[in-house]
Amino acid sequence: MRIIVLNGPNLNLLESREASHYGGQSLAEIEEHLKHRFPDHTLEWVQSNHEGALIDAIQSAEARHVDAIVANFGGYTHSSVAIHDALELVGIPKIEVHLSNLAKREEMRHVSVVGGAMDGSIAGFGALSYVLGVEAAIALALERGLSGASDA
Repeated sequence: MRIIVLNGPNLNLLESREASHYGGQSLAEIEEHLKHRFPDHTLEWVQSNHEGALIDAIQSAEARHVDAIVANFGGYTHSSVAIHDALELVGIPKIEVHLSNLAKREEMRHVSVVGGAMDGSIAGFGALSYVLGVEAAIALALERGLSGASDA
C-alpha cells in the first residue's frame, strides 16, 4: 500500500520548536520510526513550507496510485481553504494528524479549516499521532477495497 505523508510549514524545524508541544523529535526521526513500524507499506514523505507544493502533492496522489493521505498541515490547518478544496477532489482516505492537542493550544489553533475534507483527525499524542494516522489510513483503504498489496 502506498501512503503519502504530507507535512506543512515549519515541520522541517520540528526538533527546534517547543518540546512541550511537539516532543523534541525531528521529522526525520518520526519518518524513520514509521518506515520501521510499517515495513510492508510504502510511505512517501513530503514536507513543504509552500502551500502550492502541498496542493500539487494532493492533486497528483491518485494519478500516482497513492492509496491514502496522512497529513499534518501545520499552520495551514487553520487557514488554507485551498488545501481543503484540493483534499475534497481526491477520493482516497485522508487522515489529519497533529503532534499537539489543538484544543489545548491558542484559540487560533482550535479550528481546522482542512478538517472538513478529511476522514478523521488524530491529535495530541506526539509522534504516536503519526503511527495512529497511518494505521487508520491503512484500515480505511482496505475497507474501501484499495490496493492493500505489499509494495515495499
